[in-house]
Amino acid sequence: MSSSEAVLPSLSTLVPHLSHSKPCLNSLNSMLHFKSDTDARRKRASGFVQSLICSRKLRNFRRAYSIQGIDGASHGKTKISHLKSVSCKDQQAESVSRITADNGHGTIVAPKIREFEMVEPIGGSASNDKLAAGGVINDTFGKASVDSTEDEAWNLLRESMVYYCGNPIGTIAANDPSGSSILNYDQVFVRDFIPSGIAFLLKGEYDIVRNFILHTLQLQVILSWEKTMDCHSPGQGLMPASFKVRTIPLDGDDSATEDVLDPDFGEAAIGRVAPVDSGLWWIILLRAYGKCSGDLSVQERVDVQTGIKMILKLCLADGFDMFPTLLVTDGSCMIDRRMGIHGHPLEIQALFYSALLCAREMLAPEDGSADLIRALNNRLVALSFHIREYYWIDMRKLNDIYRYKTEEYSYDAVNKFNIYPDQIPPWLVEWMPSKGGYLIGNLQPAHMDFRFFSLGNLWSIVSSLATMDQSHAILDLIEAKWPELVADMPFKICYPALEGQEWRIITGSDPKNTSWSYHNGGSWPTLLWQLTVACIKMNRPEIAEKAIKVAEKRISRDKWPEYYDTKQGRFIGKQARLFQTWSIAGYLVSKLLLANPDAANILVNREDSDLINAFSCMLSANPRRKRDWKGLKQKFII
Repeated sequence: MSSSEAVLPSLSTLVPHLSHSKPCLNSLNSMLHFKSDTDARRKRASGFVQSLICSRKLRNFRRAYSIQGIDGASHGKTKISHLKSVSCKDQQAESVSRITADNGHGTIVAPKIREFEMVEPIGGSASNDKLAAGGVINDTFGKASVDSTEDEAWNLLRESMVYYCGNPIGTIAANDPSGSSILNYDQVFVRDFIPSGIAFLLKGEYDIVRNFILHTLQLQVILSWEKTMDCHSPGQGLMPASFKVRTIPLDGDDSATEDVLDPDFGEAAIGRVAPVDSGLWWIILLRAYGKCSGDLSVQERVDVQTGIKMILKLCLADGFDMFPTLLVTDGSCMIDRRMGIHGHPLEIQALFYSALLCAREMLAPEDGSADLIRALNNRLVALSFHIREYYWIDMRKLNDIYRYKTEEYSYDAVNKFNIYPDQIPPWLVEWMPSKGGYLIGNLQPAHMDFRFFSLGNLWSIVSSLATMDQSHAILDLIEAKWPELVADMPFKICYPALEGQEWRIITGSDPKNTSWSYHNGGSWPTLLWQLTVACIKMNRPEIAEKAIKVAEKRISRDKWPEYYDTKQGRFIGKQARLFQTWSIAGYLVSKLLLANPDAANILVNREDSDLINAFSCMLSANPRRKRDWKGLKQKFII
């Protein structure tokens, strides 16, 4: 089979304009060293491949392969509509002495690829006769006796596995036999697979995670800039929200079929929102895979390295914003419906910070990455300062806001964002405990979203975006407000719920997000695993143990719902799917981590000493100081 070259837009000049000229941040570049154990790494990489079609003959399951270039030129077979196949298995490539090479025309040319070989997975491959339509394995575990809740959960998790050309590639969102409308719950969602992937890693089953990482990467590389909505395409580097394995007949051969991956980048989603969090979760899972399996060859591959850079390029691009936080639209993360989180939601910032740290740890050092690393380091410091300084709220800070002066036009203003004290909601005055605090949900000019968003606060602990004192204070608040945040089923996705006129204005009268339901104050069992990681990091596992015991009382009996309704989490959600995969996986990850707390290190980001020094530099520089006009030497011609 002939080899192919793939040409992608240049990343050698990736965001050179993102470096800052501020003295403190300039000194940061000398303090922050690029962390990479290059001597221990093997320079193995694999180039970009458009597609590798896997065909199944009905009688002998013969597989045929063809490779299609990134530019859309076909080699061997014709493209099938908008469905693009990607490699059925990992491909081994020639060793290369460098990751990328500039061809002199502003493009990066990947190394040429050898012919592909099928490699048996470590855990063995599943027989094709076990595959149901769409790639989901048939029910082979339901008849087994269930000795415990954990045994049942593992059986259900394995039943949800999706296979692509005979190899595991992910888990479907829900496997509810009673569901009257499937919608897209039979697809593999990137964010939903994260707890499933972590569970398999902790169990020592690495192949499904490796396959997921590589196949979603190829969907990004191949398709992210080909997807359009009303003739507009998203930025290059976007990861899909989900994908579905489809089995279709081969052209001109009625006796054979092929598996193809059909991704959704948001163009088919409800509300047509691109998933900002998919790429961030993908980077976090990639690091976890390397740390847990010890297999660093995946993150060293040329396509993986380029995929990381494309995600970073998309996130670090300059815009009109004055803040280091990512500006996103409503519904671009776990809360994927209109809930008033547009702007700079905490969940996205926590995942962004974690992904930046993970990417810095995995990126291979090379000349073309210097500007990217500099921009990444500068953003880390600015983002941590911004969140810790302006998002944090406790009783003292609440009293400060209550006494804010407004309409301050100066460089040394205290109320920088012109927050009006009347914005403080009455519920918060009574709800805020004397001991404890949290990071608010959103911050924009003249607007603070005081709601408590669980995932953002928990992952701020895990990623070290919150300080040690703030992290303990968040857990203190969770303990103090246990009846509101946990109650009969952990864990409230946000608190409090929007009600009345506020609900009508902010959600648009969304019938699914009524008060204390779904994203509007619903209780989500999958959040158990993020709570567990945060508690283990802060050496307070007893909080997670208590929450798990609450869940174990009824989650199995209730058939593993997607979410629970009512203020106390007493009812199964009115539109909740049963046997929701990330509810199952979240429980399993929590149990596995409590049994082996050291394993949480594959997810935790420890605070970097260089970042602490740079953060201290920013504080000592006094951000409220007046501008030094004497330092302005530039002359302007009028």
